[in-house]
Amino acid sequence: MTDGRTIVIGAGVGGLACAIDLAARGTHVRVLERAAAPGGKMRALPAGDAAVDAGPTVFTMRGVFDALFADAAARLEDRLRLTPLEVLARHAWDGSAHLDLFADRARSADAIGRFAGAGAARGYLEFCARAKRVHDALDRDFMRASKPTPAGLVRRIGWRGARDMLAAPPFASLWSALGRDFADPRLRQLFGRYATYVGSSPFACPATLMLIAHVEQEGVWSVEGGMARVAQVLAALARELGATIDCGAEVARIELGDGGARGVVLADGTFLAADAIVCNADAAALAGGRFGAAVAARTRALAPARRSLSARTWTLRGRGTGFAFVRHNVFFSRDYKAEFDAIFGRDEAPAEPTVYVCAQDRADAAQAPDGGDERFLVLANAPANGDRGDGGPAAMARAAQAATEVLKRCGAAIELDHPTATATGPTGFEALFPATGGALYGQASHGWTASFARPGTATPIPGLFLAGGSAHPGAGVPMAALSGRLAAAAVRAHLVSIAPSRTTVTHGGTSMAGATTDATGSS
Repeated sequence: MTDGRTIVIGAGVGGLACAIDLAARGTHVRVLERAAAPGGKMRALPAGDAAVDAGPTVFTMRGVFDALFADAAARLEDRLRLTPLEVLARHAWDGSAHLDLFADRARSADAIGRFAGAGAARGYLEFCARAKRVHDALDRDFMRASKPTPAGLVRRIGWRGARDMLAAPPFASLWSALGRDFADPRLRQLFGRYATYVGSSPFACPATLMLIAHVEQEGVWSVEGGMARVAQVLAALARELGATIDCGAEVARIELGDGGARGVVLADGTFLAADAIVCNADAAALAGGRFGAAVAARTRALAPARRSLSARTWTLRGRGTGFAFVRHNVFFSRDYKAEFDAIFGRDEAPAEPTVYVCAQDRADAAQAPDGGDERFLVLANAPANGDRGDGGPAAMARAAQAATEVLKRCGAAIELDHPTATATGPTGFEALFPATGGALYGQASHGWTASFARPGTATPIPGLFLAGGSAHPGAGVPMAALSGRLAAAAVRAHLVSIAPSRTTVTHGGTSMAGATTDATGSS
C-alpha cells in the first residue's frame, strides 16, 4: 500500500485509469468530476428514447485495457462485451467511388486493387509493412513510457529501433510520405485521414502517424451499450477498488503551498487537502487560469494557433437513406488541402468538409435496423475558435448544409435537422472543456517535434500531474488510458519521495501490456 491522499480532477478515461491503478495499489484516491456522470469526452446524448455516442466511436488497442484490468485483478471480458469489426470503414468520394477497408489486410489489398489497380494494392501492402515497423519501434519506448526527449528515445530504442522508425521519413509530413506508396490521390486522402485521429492536418503532421494504420489492423471493436459504457465500467472498477468518485463536484482552484500543490477548492468553497493532484482536464486549462491564477503563472500557455481540431457534430435518431451505411463511414471532400487550409490557415470552417458518420446500430452488415430509425453521429472538422466566436447558429446552419451537400454528392441522406438532433460546435465544446476553444485533442501534432512538445505527466508544480488526451502520449481513448497509468506511476513515486519513512514502495513501474513504465519519470 502507498499511503497519501490523491485527488484526480476529471473522470475522463485518463483520470479513471489513473484512479484504478492508484486504488489497486492501496492509494487513497478521490475523483472529482464536474459533470453529472463519468466519461469526459466519452459522452452520450439523448435522441428521442435512445442515447447516442457523442464523442469517441472507435475502440482500439484492446490490450491497453486488458492490462489495466489484469493489474487490478479483474478481467475486461467479464465487464464489457466487445465485437470485432470486419469492415473498418466504408469510404466514398462520390455516388460510385466507394472503398471498404477491412480488418483482414488481404481483403483490403484486394479491394484497393479493384478500386485503383494492382500497383495501388502493392503500395498498400508496403505501406502496412512500414506502418508496423514504425509502430513496433515506438510502442513500448514512446507511447507506453514516460515522456522522452528525442535523444532519450534514441537511447531507449537502440539502433535497430531507430532504423525501423526511419521507415517513416522523420522530417516528412504524412501526406508527402503517403506519396511513396499511393499515386492515386484518393488513397492518399483516405490514409491521410489518420492525422485527424489526433486532431491534425495530414499536410503538417509527421509521417510517423502512419502507425495508426497498424493499430487499426490489430483490431477495431464495437462496444455493446456504446462507448459511454467503457467509462461506466472503468468507474465501477475504480469504486470497487476503493476510489471515491464524486460527480457534480467542480474544482474552482488548485491550492499551492511552499512545497507545491496542497489541495483543491471546490466551487462551493470546500477545501480538500491532497498530497498529490492529477489534472485530467486539458493541459490548456491550467495555463488558461481555469484552476487559479497561481497555477496559471507557473504553467505554459498554448497559443490558439497550435490547437488541434474542433468539430461540428450532430447526434440524432432518424433514418439514413441512399447509401449502404456500415458502422463507420467517411464521405470525402473534393479538395482535401483546401479543407485544412481553411481550418488551420484561415481559422474558418471549410466550404466543403469531409464528413464522418457513425451508424451506431450497424456493424459489418449494411442493413438498417428493424423499424428504420437508427442512431447517428455525424461529424465535420472545424477550427478550435469556440472562445473567439464560432459564428453561432448561422454558422452551424451553414455547416449542416455543407455536410448535407457532401452526403448528397455521395448518394447519402441524413436529416441533420431531425427533431431528435442535437448540434454541437466549437463554442459548445469550449463550454464542456474550458480554455480549449473547443479543441478536442490538445495541441495539434504539426512538425516532426510535435510529439515531444506535448506536455508530459509532470508539471512545473511539485505534486501536480497531468493525464488525458492533451498530455503524453497523445489523443485517443487508449492513449488517454496510458497517460492515466503514467500519471499513477508518477504519483506513487511522488508520495514515496515526500514520505521517506514509508517502506511499502512499489518498484519496477506499471505493467502496460508487456511494457514497463519507469516510475521515476526518467527518459
